[in-house]
Amino acid sequence: MHSEDYMLIMSTNFESAFHLSQLAHPLLKASGRGNIVHISSITGHISVPNTSIYGASKGAMNQLTKNLACEWAKDGIRTNCIAPGGIRTPLILPYLTDEVEARASMGIPLQRIGEPNEVASLAAFLCLPAASYITGQVICADGGKTISG
Repeated sequence: MHSEDYMLIMSTNFESAFHLSQLAHPLLKASGRGNIVHISSITGHISVPNTSIYGASKGAMNQLTKNLACEWAKDGIRTNCIAPGGIRTPLILPYLTDEVEARASMGIPLQRIGEPNEVASLAAFLCLPAASYITGQVICADGGKTISG
């Protein structure tokens, strides 16, 4: 991997979330009750072949989530993170043949890849009053992939 690749991945996946959080902080603080939901990846938790820098950027985001949750709790801001596994998005659809999907699903206890609405529903829940005691958490939405080894 070239240094340009490293810089692009880190700026896209980590630095953008850091800077956006910093920009949002005064507005969320003024509201007295704010929520930040970062989107990470299971690669921040488990090793996935050929994703070293990508996984490192997501691991950094996971830790940023935890630190901001502690630092900004006094301001009424909750910070959480969703770490999806494979999700059927337009980005992967061109590569998602029946064979590829069957192979990918074999390592997932729920035996399928996820749907975008399953991640979106979790993000919405984390912003609801029903989730008011949840902060600093990195929640894997992965069909059980990270717990199955």
